[in-house]
Amino acid sequence: MKSENANNTIVTVAHNSLPEGWKKVKLGEVADLSKIPWKVGDENLPYIGLEHIEENKLRLSGVGNSNDITSNKFLFTENEFLFGKLRPYFRKLYKPKFKGICSTDIWVINSKTNTNKEFLFYLFANQDFVDLAYKGASGTRMPRADWNFMSETEWLIPKSKNEQKAIASVLSSLDDKIGLLHRQNKTLEAMAETLFRQWFIEEAKEGWKGTVITEFFEIRDGTHDSPKQSPVGKPLITSKHIDTNRLDIKNAYLISKDDFYNVNKRSKVETNDILFSMIGTIGLTYLEQSETVGYAIKNIGLFKTSQNPDWRYYTFLWINSSLGKEFIHEHRSGSTQEYIALSSLRSIVFDAPPLNLLLEFNKVIHAYFQKIKNNMLQIHTLEELRDTLLPKLMSGEVRAEV
Repeated sequence: MKSENANNTIVTVAHNSLPEGWKKVKLGEVADLSKIPWKVGDENLPYIGLEHIEENKLRLSGVGNSNDITSNKFLFTENEFLFGKLRPYFRKLYKPKFKGICSTDIWVINSKTNTNKEFLFYLFANQDFVDLAYKGASGTRMPRADWNFMSETEWLIPKSKNEQKAIASVLSSLDDKIGLLHRQNKTLEAMAETLFRQWFIEEAKEGWKGTVITEFFEIRDGTHDSPKQSPVGKPLITSKHIDTNRLDIKNAYLISKDDFYNVNKRSKVETNDILFSMIGTIGLTYLEQSETVGYAIKNIGLFKTSQNPDWRYYTFLWINSSLGKEFIHEHRSGSTQEYIALSSLRSIVFDAPPLNLLLEFNKVIHAYFQKIKNNMLQIHTLEELRDTLLPKLMSGEVRAEV
C-alpha cells in the first residue's frame, strides 16, 4: 500500500498479493475521525488520557474524572474507539464500553457502515498501521499522527462484512479472556489486601514490637549509571517497566553481558525480591516469583525479601496498604520529578507480628499469589498469540472461518 504525505514522499507498505475476496480501500473510505467537543463545565464524565492507556496492551490502567479537567476535550461513546496520536506513545489503543471524554492527543474513530467496527479497531492496532501513522506524523518536538495523511493510505480489507466480523471475533475472544484474567487478579489482589488489613492493621496488638525493616532484610537500589544499549544481551528495566503484577520487559533495551554482571554486583534481583518504583510514578510494586531472573535494574528500589522470604507477602502488602501509601506520601520529594530516597525506604518501621502468626498468614495468602502468578503467565501467552495472529489475519495470510 502506498500514500503521499504533505511533502510528496511515497510511503509503501508491501503486501505479497491481494487475497481472494479482499479489496484495497483508502482509510478515509472506511473510517471517520470524530471531534465532538466537550467543554469544561459540561456533563461530568469519565476521562481517558494517554497516561490511562497501556502501551501495547489494548487496555486501560485507570480512568480519570472530568471534574478534574481544566481544558476542553473530545467526547466519545461506546460505539467508537480511541487511538493515541502522539508519536512518543506507540500502540496506545482502547475500545471503551462507556461514554466519556478524552485528551485531544487521542483520535476518536468511527467506522463507516461498510466496515465492522471491531475489525477496524484491529486494523488500527496492527503494527503496520501504527508504524505508518508515526512515519507520516507532523510537528517537530512532539510529532502527531496526521489524519489527512492517514486517510489517504490504502489498506487491504475483506469485501465481506461477515469475514471482517469473523476476524475481529478471533482477536476479541483472546482479548476477552485476557480481560477476564485481569479482573480475576484484581479480585485476588483485593482479597489479599483485605486479609492483610484484618490481620495486621485492624487486629494489631499493642505489644507488637516496632522493628526497622532492615533488621529483616536489606534494601538496595538499581544502578544509577546508563549502560550502553546492546544488540544482544540482557534487559535493563526501569520504573516504567513495572506493570500490574508483572514486568513489561519486552520494551526494555538490552545491555551487554559485562554490563549486566557489573550492575548485578550492586543490585541483583532474585526470586522472592520486591521491586519498587522510586522515581516518577512512585510506589509501583512487583513481587518476583519466577524461578530464574534474567534482567538488571536501574533506579528501582529493591527489597531483598529473598534474604528472609517469610516477610515477602507481608512487605508487599504493607507497601500497597494504607500504611504504605501514607508513608510514601509523607516521604516523597522533588518538584519537577517526584522521587523517594533510598534512606527513606530503609527507615520503614513494621509493627512486627509474632512469627507464628506471620507463618499462619503466609499459608493462607500463598494460594492467592500463586493464582495471580498463573493468571499472568496465561495473559502473557494469550497476548503473544493475539499479537502473532493479528498481522496475519489483517493481511489475509491467515483466514478466519465465516
